[in-house]
Amino acid sequence: MKGKRIFAVLMSALIIVSAFAGCSGDSSQTTSATSESSKTTTSSSSSESSKTVKAESVNANFTARDMDVGYEETDAVKISCSGSKFNISGSGATAKDGVLTINKEGTYVLSGSIDEGRIVVNVTDSEKVQLVLNGFTIKCTTHSPIFIKSADKVFITIKDGTKNTITDGTSYTDLADDESNVDAAIFSRADMTINGSGSLTVNGNMKNCIVSKDDLVITGGTITVNAKNNGICGKDCVKIADGNITIKSEGDGIKSNNSEDTSKGYIYICGGKINITSTTDAIQAETTLTIEKGEINLKTGGGSENSSKTSEGKDNPQWGKWGQEDSSTTEEDTASAKGLKAGGDIKISNATITADTSDDSIHSNSNVTIESGTFNLKSGDDGIHADTSTVINNGNIVIEKSYEGIEGSNVTINGGTIELTASDDGINSAGGSDSSSMGGRMGQNSFTENSDIYIKITGGKVTVDASGDGLDSNSNLIIEGGEIYVNGPTNDGNGALDYDGTATISGGTFVAVGSSGMVQGFSDSSTQCSILYNLSSSHSTDEKITLADSSGNEILSYTSTKQFSLVVVSSAKITKSGAYKLTVGSESYDIEMSSTVYSNGSNGFGGGGMRGNKPNGFGRGNNGNPPDGNPPQMPNGENSGMTPPDKPSRETSTTNT
Repeated sequence: MKGKRIFAVLMSALIIVSAFAGCSGDSSQTTSATSESSKTTTSSSSSESSKTVKAESVNANFTARDMDVGYEETDAVKISCSGSKFNISGSGATAKDGVLTINKEGTYVLSGSIDEGRIVVNVTDSEKVQLVLNGFTIKCTTHSPIFIKSADKVFITIKDGTKNTITDGTSYTDLADDESNVDAAIFSRADMTINGSGSLTVNGNMKNCIVSKDDLVITGGTITVNAKNNGICGKDCVKIADGNITIKSEGDGIKSNNSEDTSKGYIYICGGKINITSTTDAIQAETTLTIEKGEINLKTGGGSENSSKTSEGKDNPQWGKWGQEDSSTTEEDTASAKGLKAGGDIKISNATITADTSDDSIHSNSNVTIESGTFNLKSGDDGIHADTSTVINNGNIVIEKSYEGIEGSNVTINGGTIELTASDDGINSAGGSDSSSMGGRMGQNSFTENSDIYIKITGGKVTVDASGDGLDSNSNLIIEGGEIYVNGPTNDGNGALDYDGTATISGGTFVAVGSSGMVQGFSDSSTQCSILYNLSSSHSTDEKITLADSSGNEILSYTSTKQFSLVVVSSAKITKSGAYKLTVGSESYDIEMSSTVYSNGSNGFGGGGMRGNKPNGFGRGNNGNPPDGNPPQMPNGENSGMTPPDKPSRETSTTNT
């Protein structure tokens, strides 16, 4: 016995280390460190001591017992099942009329198959229960097959090397008066942890698959979920440290929906592999969504091919029709088909995220912060949206398809590699001049009422391919560093740059190409020199643009991916008294700088774009003023006969979607 106690102490230390490693190191350590290589471990190794894993704004604790899949073999109650009978070896559980009731704290090992029956855990709210699934199948057509009615915490351990299945019916008819909210194949009114390294399949034919009305923690296992509505729900929180989770749901994939307590309703993921195909949101947190590690693959609402706009640019009448709303949905919280969605902040680091979504791929009603990771996003609406601030500090981000690529009331890019394609604006702060500010559109997002509106780029490499405005700020555009390449619109109703305040550049390399009808360049308050050049002719895709100094030394070069008639360039190597040669394809243009900003004038209407079918200001090529003070010229050279209209304001909305 003394030897067992020494072994238990060693196991406790190993498990606590594993609890930390599962979310800060290689996720495979969790499984290997806690695998059931020995049938016998001791209950002391399952103590509820905790180890905190660093995460801001969420409780990221995983207890030792959350990670521990062991149990004391000699103390466990063995329950073998056949047909509708539970054969019990030990005390603490009773069986009657196909219902197994557990009424005492302890470990219960389940094996065999129940054709029609259910398990009810009904212990005091200070007692813990461990259910070990050891090759166990259960089906109940009238109720939740596993119903945790009362407990402090329940651990469902999926034993290594076993296959287990939980299935409910299409309606629950055997509910007591106090069980009207029971709506999942596994339903818990207590904290619940799922761990282990075996496989578990849960079929939620009535509504949901796995629900906890308190905390729901997953630290291991191969878990497959098939849900009529929502897949995995923890009202107070969902925390995932490891596991291989596959969800197919006609509602949301993973959600936490406590809207009454701002310290709850969060989702925290720090490991594992998650694959979700859902009709509505893939992962939805009422408050904060934090992802610190993991491989996450998402598909919602039929994918990006089911987009908010048709290929002709019209509203898609089928978009937004994503199926049912669950009982927690309010009139203000209508169905959506977003990939990652949070009412509060979204924070992501060290994760690999692939999303093919009908709605926004990443959406926060507050702030989005990306610290690092690899992202491949295809969206039928917006790639990344925050109602307040979007901040990207690092990462490899590809937005392969979107209506608008990156949005926020303000957008800050400090590093990383970003490549995005947008059918409207590329990077947008507070609505900009895109069509979402013109009386609304399907999928239109909102922004907080915020005077702090800007796009700011300080580092990284950013490549934008936009059919609307390339960089579109409702106020200021600030470039302090990095490499920025903008392939702007080919139509004269949009511009590679569009801002309402000032556009200043103080560092970095900048190249933008696009149409010349709505041209804006950098403001003369910039400290780094820039050149805006309206070309004498339109140039085709794949033509090389080169800027060289008077000695022929190349300063910058870029090959456009689209047709263009305008070039805006800036580099620290350009001086305000230098001479330069701009070469575009076979044509060359000599430029003599005499100030920080050079422009050869512009055609058409510049600035904020065409709003309400009215021209909004003139070409901004001459420091924001018409080149000669005369009415602007139309592309065919004729005088428009128009005078500059007053610039309308753009109001922001506070309605969240």
